[in-house]
Amino acid sequence: MGILMTIITVIYYLLIAAVCLILITNLIRERKWEKEILYIVVLMPFLLRLLRLK
Repeated sequence: MGILMTIITVIYYLLIAAVCLILITNLIRERKWEKEILYIVVLMPFLLRLLRLK
């Protein structure tokens, strides 16, 4: 059962990394400061989870 949990954890962190990458690319492309703030607010929980912080 341990190897299954490891595989699920790796897949989970890969999905989180993909979402972070998408949000960062959208943040870089965005020109309106209101939407940039929104992207940063949405990105923070994903980055904290990716860095294994709560």
